This record gives sequence, structure tokens and C-alpha cells, in this order.
Amino acid sequence: MSSSTTRTDVSFYRTKTAEFVELHNQVEVSTHPIAKYTTSLALLQNLESFLSTFQHDLKSVAGQISELQQRSQDIDERLKERKKIEKPLGSLIADLTIPPELATLLLDTNVGEPWIEAVAQFEEKLDAIKSRGRVKASKDLGEVAQALGIVIGTKLRSFFLALLQPIRTNMSTNMQVLQTSVLLKYKNLFKYLQRNHPTVAAELQRAYTGTARTYYETGFRRYIRSLTTIKGRSGEPFELVGSTSEKVETALNVAHLEYASLEGPAVTMAFMADDSKYKEPVEALFRSLMIVLMDNATAELSFIRQFFDREERSEAKSAASSSSVIAEDEAPEGTQASSVADHKRQGSAAGHRRTSSTSSMVSVRSAILRRQREEEAYFAGIWKQVMEPILQYTDAFLQSIVTPSLLDPKPSVVPILTMIRLNEAVYRETGRRSCPPLEGFLIGVRMKLWPLFQTEMGAHVESLKKLADAATGSMLVRGNVRDPVVRAAAQRYAILFSAIVALLDEDDEPMLFLNLSRLRQELTRLISVQAGKVRDQTQKAIYLSTTYEAILQTLSMVARPTVHPKMQTETAFWREREEEARRRIASTQG
Repeated sequence: MSSSTTRTDVSFYRTKTAEFVELHNQVEVSTHPIAKYTTSLALLQNLESFLSTFQHDLKSVAGQISELQQRSQDIDERLKERKKIEKPLGSLIADLTIPPELATLLLDTNVGEPWIEAVAQFEEKLDAIKSRGRVKASKDLGEVAQALGIVIGTKLRSFFLALLQPIRTNMSTNMQVLQTSVLLKYKNLFKYLQRNHPTVAAELQRAYTGTARTYYETGFRRYIRSLTTIKGRSGEPFELVGSTSEKVETALNVAHLEYASLEGPAVTMAFMADDSKYKEPVEALFRSLMIVLMDNATAELSFIRQFFDREERSEAKSAASSSSVIAEDEAPEGTQASSVADHKRQGSAAGHRRTSSTSSMVSVRSAILRRQREEEAYFAGIWKQVMEPILQYTDAFLQSIVTPSLLDPKPSVVPILTMIRLNEAVYRETGRRSCPPLEGFLIGVRMKLWPLFQTEMGAHVESLKKLADAATGSMLVRGNVRDPVVRAAAQRYAILFSAIVALLDEDDEPMLFLNLSRLRQELTRLISVQAGKVRDQTQKAIYLSTTYEAILQTLSMVARPTVHPKMQTETAFWREREEEARRRIASTQG
């Protein structure tokens, strides 16, 4: 053992000397009996004191534990209460706060496709802020959202005005492509302006209306000018049925009748007027104009309905909820009790529900219809502002047909009826495309064409009557109508009859055949008068037979309407007279 270790042990025991001596004395004392008792009593007293102190400490600890339990319960209650408001508070915070990335997108970028979703999110935040106006945070954020909304409105205004700029600077821009591919893509942004910035939306609506009006006005003015140029060089004089001319076209131009339908030839283009030799009949030019008008007018109204729709976002939800209420009211009563007694008890209640549901349905439907009428009137107002110049130019072109000048002869009966049929086809197609404003204009066109048709038919009847009177002569003047003139008149009548039958419509059939019956009556009188001039009965019968045969041949040359009952009746009428004339020939020769 080293010396350093010995010194350390000695120093340790020296420090504990007093404790060892005290322990020795206690042991010595405890060995005496009296001392043992005294020591035990002291120990018991110390133990009693210790136990009292310990009991007091236990009571204190128990009180502290009870206080801690109460505090724990209080904390639990507050935690539950906070959990109850955690979701609403989180929803409130989420609704009111505008994400920084959203604000950055709207403030620092130009309007584009990402704006469609971004503006929709911003409007939801804006609606949430407005709906929670009593919340102090909502009032504070309202000013920030309003400032951001002003920035959005300013940018959208510049964006839409820039989209309209190509139409103003270049009339060759395709309007329909711009509408369907560009404007309709951003229609939700315009609806945001309608709901939140109505002044800006109204300004953009006026800007679009003015731009589109100028676009259509310029395009149609140029197009109608080209059609007028072609019409001026295409006018061909026509002859009345009772004309004294001996020349006649013995075949009906069936190709011209195809202009009465929308599925006919291609429309006339404006550049075709540059060719000085290009010609088209007036009914072809009218058809081209009406088809172009119909396509542009219906497409424009369709765009206006989609882009300028004023429906609020909440209305869709309202309509859906109304529909669900009606559906619940109209639910089948299969849940009723199967017993007869239960059925009787529930009968009165079910009847009351049906009555209330019926009145609810009527009120909802009447409100929907009223709103639809208001919307249609609103759309029609915008449409008329855009399309008014086009209708004026079209009406002027139609007026040039109805009241032609000396250098521009008026059309004959067949072209007029062809235009009437085409106008009716356009009217039906316009109704199918749901364009009421244009339907009213087409009714006006019909009202202008029908009187012209009646006037021209009257002129045919009057001309044939005068020719028959001229053939009859008078007491002082002998009839001097030549046989070839009568034959030509008969052929012209057959051609006119075939054309009208080809263009026949059941709605106006009685009116048309009233005029044709007058024509046939005068033609029959003319043929009889002319045949009466022949003294020889055989030659007279031969003349009648050849005239009737010419009519039948002309009628048979038109293959298209031969199956029509009116054509069959007309053919039978003239064939009966032709056979009678043949029998006379046979009887006179026999």
C-alpha cells in the first residue's frame, strides 16, 4: 500500500472522529435499562411528531391534488370549447384570407388563362368577406380586397378592349372565330365584371356592340354592293302569258327552282362581282343574301346569349334547391302504410301537400318564364343594336327587287315564288336556331313578296284576258291574233303551271290555284275563240288537238312535279280535251 493512500485514510477518519464518539456514547447509554426506556419514549415522540407532520403534509398534498384535478378539468373544458370553434375559426380564416400567391398572380401578371381560375377564387373570397361583415377582420380585409378588385377590373377592361382591337383595324378578321375561340373562353371574367364592376361591364358591352355593328355594317355593305352589281347585269325581261310574241322557252329551268331551298347551290361570293361576265338570276342573289344573313344573325344571337348572360352564381343554387323541393313534394307515396286505415288518415295530409306543391310549382315556373322573357328581351336589344344596319341593307336590296327601276326589270312570277319559298325555309331554320328577332324581319319580307306575287299573277291573267278579247274582236274590228301566238301563250301557261306546282306549299295552295284556274279559264276561252275562226270542222278539230298536245308535251317535260295530284288533274283536264278533239277528227274524216 502506498504512502499517499495511508495519508488519505487517516485524514478521512480524523474528520469523522466526532461522529464516532457520539455514536459510542449513545451505545453506552442505551445499555442501561432506564436509559433504554427514555430513549424509546423519545423515539416514539419523535415518531409521533413525524407522523403528525406527515399527515399534515398528506392533507396538503391531497388539497393540491384536488386543485390540480380541478384545474385539469377546467383545461379539458377549455380544450373542448376550443376544439368546437377550431373548425369554424379555421374556415373563417381560410375564407377571409387571400393567399399571397393568388394576390401575386393577379397583381404581377397579365390577363390570361390562369386568371380564369384565379378570379373565381378571388370572387369567392370577396363574397365571404362581404357575407361576414360583422367580423372585425372582415372589415379590415374588405379594404384590401376592394383595392385588389379595382386592379382586377382595370386589367380586365384593358384586356377585353385589346381583344376587340383587331376587328376595328382589320375588317377581314373572322368574327365567329374571335367569338368562339377567344371571347367565350374568357366569358367568366366578363361575368365577374358584371357582378362586381357593372360600370366597366356596361362600357365593354357598348364597346363590343359598336365594334360588331361597324364590322357587320361594313361587310354587308360591301357584299350587297357586289350583289347589286351582279343583279344589274343579270336582269332578263320576261314575257307575260298573254304576250303577243311567238317565241317561247319550251322547257322549265328546273335548276333555278333549286334556289327555293337551303340545300341548293353554293352562295354567291362578293369577289365574283369583279368578273364582268358573271351573272346570276335574282332569286339566286336573294338566296345568297338570306343565307348569309341567317348564318351571321343566328350566330351573333347565340354568342350574345352566352357571353352577356346576366345570371348570378347564386341563382343556379337557388334553382337547384327549388327543384329539389319540388321533387320531394312530387315523390311517390309508396312510403304510406299498407293498411286501409292508415291510407285514409294520410289522405288529407297528402292532398294538402299536393295542393301546396302545385302552387309552389306554378309560382316557380311563372317566375322562371318571367325571367326568361326578360332575358330574351335583353338579348334581343343587344342583337338589334348590332344587326340593325344589316337589316336595313337587306331591306334596301329587297326593295330594289320589289320596286325595280327602268334599267332593272322586275322579276317574274316564278322567281318571286322561289324567293317566297326560300324565305319560308330560312324562317323555319331560324326558328330551329331560336332567333326570334330575325323571325320578325323574315315575316316582313314575306309581307312584301306576296303582294308582288299577286300583282304579277294578276298581270298574267289580265294579259291573257286581253289576248282573248283581241282574238274575239268586236262588231267593228275583227280578231287578228295569229295561231303561233296562241300556241306560245298555251306553252307559257304550261311552263308557269309546272313551276308553281314544283314550288307548291300546302299552306297557300288554295290561293295559288285560284290564280291558275283564272289563267286556265282565260286560256281555254282564247283557244276556243281562235279555233272558232276555222270554218272547216276537221281543221278546227286538228287545231284544237295540236294546241292541246303542245300543252301536254310542255307539262310532261317537267319530271319533278308530275306526281303531284294537281299536276295529274291538270294533265287529265287537257288530255280529255285533246282526246275529244281527236274523236272529232275521226268522226269528220269517217
